[in-house]
Amino acid sequence: MKMKTSISKYFLATLLFVGFVQVGLPQDFDILIKGGHVIDTKNSIDGIRDVAVKDGKVVQVAADIQEDKAKKVVDAKGLYVVPGLIDIHSHNFHGTEPDAYLSNSFTALPPDGFSFESGVTTIVDVGGAGWRNFRIFKEQTIDRSKTRVLSFLNIVGSGMKGGAIEQNQADMDAKLTAMVAKQYPGIVVGVKLAHYSGFDWTPTERAVEAGKLADIPVMIDFGGSDPELSIEKLFMEKLRPGDIFTHAYAHVKGRIPVVDEEEKVRDYVFAAQKRGIVFDVGHGGGSFLFEQAVPAMKQGFKPNTISTDLHTGSMNGGMKDIINVMSKFVNMEMPVNEVIACVTWNAAKSIKRTDLGHLSVGAVADVTILNLRKGDFGFIDTQGKKMMGDKKLECELTIRDGKVVYDLNGLASPLWNK
Repeated sequence: MKMKTSISKYFLATLLFVGFVQVGLPQDFDILIKGGHVIDTKNSIDGIRDVAVKDGKVVQVAADIQEDKAKKVVDAKGLYVVPGLIDIHSHNFHGTEPDAYLSNSFTALPPDGFSFESGVTTIVDVGGAGWRNFRIFKEQTIDRSKTRVLSFLNIVGSGMKGGAIEQNQADMDAKLTAMVAKQYPGIVVGVKLAHYSGFDWTPTERAVEAGKLADIPVMIDFGGSDPELSIEKLFMEKLRPGDIFTHAYAHVKGRIPVVDEEEKVRDYVFAAQKRGIVFDVGHGGGSFLFEQAVPAMKQGFKPNTISTDLHTGSMNGGMKDIINVMSKFVNMEMPVNEVIACVTWNAAKSIKRTDLGHLSVGAVADVTILNLRKGDFGFIDTQGKKMMGDKKLECELTIRDGKVVYDLNGLASPLWNK
């Protein structure tokens, strides 16, 4: 009798198990990225790994994860798998206000049209809005974008409206700028000073004061002064460690370049970087020259962060997108893992958003898959001069918050006839 009961229980359990399999076992992962070369600077990963994603989070990074545990499998063999790219210098306060330059006007760009296709999941508008109009920017752009949009507040309360408005020291209020920044922690990630053309340290000092009050970094777009203000004094006395000097490889009127007339990087530039000043590329439409960048790279002066300075005046010139800018540095012999660090973990640290820029278990699942193509390519600077190269990065797939938002060649898509 006991034997029959045991057999009956066995068959019942078997039937239940078979039925459960037929219905379908619950799958552990929403997306599994298989066999890619993972570069995750924060976690010192630089090699072949699988990455599993569920419910918008990274849940596992390992050498071999079972495919049958995933709803969607992405074959990333031969490709780089990296944290979602962070562009810390862009202009996205787009709108229809006439003669307002990059503050609620036509020259700035809507983020989603220009982010995901180049692997960017986080974009930082730098100075489009000041304390007076930040709420408009937040409601109009930040709250309506699939891209994560962050902001550096302009020290000018009216924002980056160009011309005389950006010369108005009466509207450079450190306390009000800091007050608004503290109202939006993690969204307002810095203070921006740009386009001031007087021989006067006051705007720099007010921007730094606002940064101190809000405990956020300052980004300086320096230049335009006649006579030129000393960038050595800027680096060694005015800015704090962690503050950002953008357009690092520019040579513009009214600003001393980092590479001198004899193609030598100035000694105090190395000292400033060692001190903790963050040197950002900020390519833009007029702020990146090979005659600065090539000798600087040969002498070991590498950027801390790589960014675009994206707007309608830069995106169709020498600067195409962040991938194009990264490719320039790859062809100037900067190792790929260091280039990736500049747009992931280094960028996240520079804006004090260390929840981003890595693939730690539990981190938001922002992931970019890149292809490093080999061939004959040309790259252009902001003087219209060309550098040849044999490597070019290309974005294959972008995942934002655990969802595929860009897929160039259908890596995450099933064949139509299956």
